[in-house]
Amino acid sequence: MASLKNLFSTPLHAPRTLSFPISPPRTHFFVGSLRILSFFFFFSATFADTSPVVAAETLVSRLLPTSNRASPTTFCAHLVSNSHGTRTEGASLSAVKETRKSPRNSESDAVGDLSSCDIFDGNWVLDDSEPVYPPGSCPYIDDAFNCFKNGRPDSDYLRFRWKPQGCQIPRFDGRKMLKMLRGKRLMFVGDSLNRNMWESLVCALRESLVDKSRVFEVSGKREFRTQGFYSFRFLDYKCSIDFVRSPFLVQETISRTLRATLRLDVIQDSSSKYRDADIIVFNTGHWWTHQKTYRGQNYFQEGKHVYNKLEVTEAYTKALRTWAQWVDANIDSNRTRVFFRGFSASHFRGGQWNSCGNCDGETRPITNETQLSPYPWMMRTLESVIAEMITPVLYLNITKMTDYRKDGHPSIFRQPEASRSNEMVQDCSHWCLPGVPDSWNELLYATLLTSSYGSRSNRWISVKN
Repeated sequence: MASLKNLFSTPLHAPRTLSFPISPPRTHFFVGSLRILSFFFFFSATFADTSPVVAAETLVSRLLPTSNRASPTTFCAHLVSNSHGTRTEGASLSAVKETRKSPRNSESDAVGDLSSCDIFDGNWVLDDSEPVYPPGSCPYIDDAFNCFKNGRPDSDYLRFRWKPQGCQIPRFDGRKMLKMLRGKRLMFVGDSLNRNMWESLVCALRESLVDKSRVFEVSGKREFRTQGFYSFRFLDYKCSIDFVRSPFLVQETISRTLRATLRLDVIQDSSSKYRDADIIVFNTGHWWTHQKTYRGQNYFQEGKHVYNKLEVTEAYTKALRTWAQWVDANIDSNRTRVFFRGFSASHFRGGQWNSCGNCDGETRPITNETQLSPYPWMMRTLESVIAEMITPVLYLNITKMTDYRKDGHPSIFRQPEASRSNEMVQDCSHWCLPGVPDSWNELLYATLLTSSYGSRSNRWISVKN
């Protein structure tokens, strides 16, 4: 009330405090004008978000000379009260405008902050919280990814969490994601690295269920597996998490009598399985090597023409453009959200997968960015193709974040000890589960949360300069 008293008494004393004299008639006019202004200021404040008390104090502070004003910190500290009616010490004037946030508002603000942050630029930090699902708990992990089951003795590779620069991503919440996916189909389409990510997500969502029997494998029948299609159904949410094997995304023709060719101008025929999905996560990359494409000799085909020799870089570009044209022509972006997951780094030492390359004994991530590999040419090609598309594509650029994680591969633990030999091929491309792909799904989860609060756009395309 002292502030209100000051509001109405200030016009009486204002002429005395001014540094220049005013004649009596003008004084009466001046005082009357200030009183009218004061009433207007006070009552307009009552219909605004600002407290009338604060409005009064603000007007007083502007009318009185500097020597009579309290310092901004002291002025705000005795005005601001918390929701229980007690005074908040040291509050600032801006705190007056803050509203008490509900959990929903807090989440919305946190997710909104991500829109101005590149969530794929950051570092791995030690985090002692439990993995999204405990090692050995998920029955759906392929033996080749199940490092815990195969006897990997160290566990520090499970203790690192991805932290973007300048923002905080929400922790994965399986129940919340299942609610977002209610009645929907989320499909992973690509090579075995996307299978790695698919199994990670199925296990993470399963862990959030009280009754684990409420998820089952639809594709348990032999005919489904032979077609390269796998599906898990979450009964209580009427949603499915599926994987379609398509390592090149375009069609490979296999004949018993003729040599296989890769049709660079035709999307793989399994596209009919995912055309109407609600969310699709594509990838390709690891099969585009000389060994798996016959070194480009008599393998790549367009129409009826089989190239005698075609460089992999050119073939990859042609295939991606075929994929992009198919997406633009067949995907309804009002219904389906399209993701493309970037290239996942490998960490072979002393050779490649088929030439005695190895990565065993690695227990810590790379910490020096200068030790990372050059940015893959495949990603620059992918980014240029996506930029030309009509359909919005959300780009999960996990290349850099995976390059740090030389410790996360199965290596010799792709098999149990009893099955290993000195000649065994080490796996330095795929990832242990639980492990690095859990962070990919955390970024997928964060992106879905963000896009649910805003418009669908290419906001997550992160192009490396």
